[in-house]
Amino acid sequence: MASRTLVVDNGASTVKFGFADDDLYRSLPNNITRSKAERRSFVGDQISTCKDFSGLYYRLPFEKGLLTDWDVEKQIWDRLFTGKIVPCNPSSTTLLISEPVLNLPNIATTYDQLVFEEYGFQGYTRMSAPQMAMYNEIPTLYGQRMGSGKKRVDCAVVVDSGYSFTHIVPFWKGKPILVGIRRINVGGKLLTNHLKEIISFRYWNMMDETHLVNEVKEACCFVSNNFWDELDMCKKSPRSNRILQHYVLPDYSTQQRGYVKGKAQNKPSSKNGARSTDMDIDREEDQDVGEDRESEDEPEDPSESDEDLDGANDEEQILPMNNERFTVPEILFNPSDIGMDQAGIPEAIVDAISSCDEEIQGMLYANVVLVGGNAKLPGFKKRVTHDLRQLVPSEYEVRVGIDKDPLGYAWQGGKRLASMEEFASEFKNRVVTRAEYFETGSALCESRFRSGV
Repeated sequence: MASRTLVVDNGASTVKFGFADDDLYRSLPNNITRSKAERRSFVGDQISTCKDFSGLYYRLPFEKGLLTDWDVEKQIWDRLFTGKIVPCNPSSTTLLISEPVLNLPNIATTYDQLVFEEYGFQGYTRMSAPQMAMYNEIPTLYGQRMGSGKKRVDCAVVVDSGYSFTHIVPFWKGKPILVGIRRINVGGKLLTNHLKEIISFRYWNMMDETHLVNEVKEACCFVSNNFWDELDMCKKSPRSNRILQHYVLPDYSTQQRGYVKGKAQNKPSSKNGARSTDMDIDREEDQDVGEDRESEDEPEDPSESDEDLDGANDEEQILPMNNERFTVPEILFNPSDIGMDQAGIPEAIVDAISSCDEEIQGMLYANVVLVGGNAKLPGFKKRVTHDLRQLVPSEYEVRVGIDKDPLGYAWQGGKRLASMEEFASEFKNRVVTRAEYFETGSALCESRFRSGV
């Protein structure tokens, strides 16, 4: 059997995976969930068979951004690497997998042991998700073309806002600049938990409804670009309030997914449940590459009136979403709103770039790349661009790019590294074979994988 390369972006929330010769990736939740109603556990993708998502209990392999519960992760990997989800034969497969930024040595060693000793992969390499993203054609995000003969841009800053943290990683010649790496302790998990607290305080107790509140967050929340004016808008009557939306909660009997009332396109057409990672993001930025449209970042008109609520079905349970829609994502830009003594994303980007050599700072500001699940929030790119322009010296050009699929952008970069001819020698030099591992141990893995750091 010919050797194939399996590319895995092993995120704390979702695992994005696919062979390097595939056009698209697939994803599965990186957790084990326990259903109170069905009294059974679901490993990874098995959650799609769940019929009642209320009161799910989660077991997560990642704690504070680091892989700490290997018992959980191994059950996820067992489904992925033993042919239950993809036709993977480790003995004839090379694995490219992501690891956390600045991963701890003892955790990295456990990666090596499981990959070679437990699953028996033919070859293997690992790198952080921002490193994988650097192998994409970043200039296309700004409507440009990659220069002839160039494999990647010389300078870029990757802002990876994911489940546990937001990392800002500047790169030079494809290598991360260690002194410039910054971390903000705000991610999608914190936003969901904060929204749970607000809803539980203002409406009814939903502290055990993590899955449902995460769906509400992804369906309703956006990043404000005019915070105080929109906050004033929320004080108006429902008829004049453009911000207010009414989310119809699912009953898990006839309706498995909630939807925003008054938006027919949001109402699910089937009873089958779906994971939040597979949600429609019809509200996200849908612009042509390199084009900024003002309308994409405006809060959406809920297209409903007082009459919609008055005529609501008595069996429908309505959750009003008013200023919660933008005050929760605001934590990404002002963590001090919830008492965190940390800088927001724009300030952290400036601090990261300012720690690099002055000669390359201009190029770094001109190549800011947004990736991760939080980058899907409508208005995210426009807000980062606006705030950066206010903080960055006027002589520097500020360009912020985002792919139409920021969640899978790192996987796409890993696919390019493993499949394109111009990266063939670089990829080969990074891979450690199974024979080499059993001869030299994890020392060789550390040497080759960190050679780009």
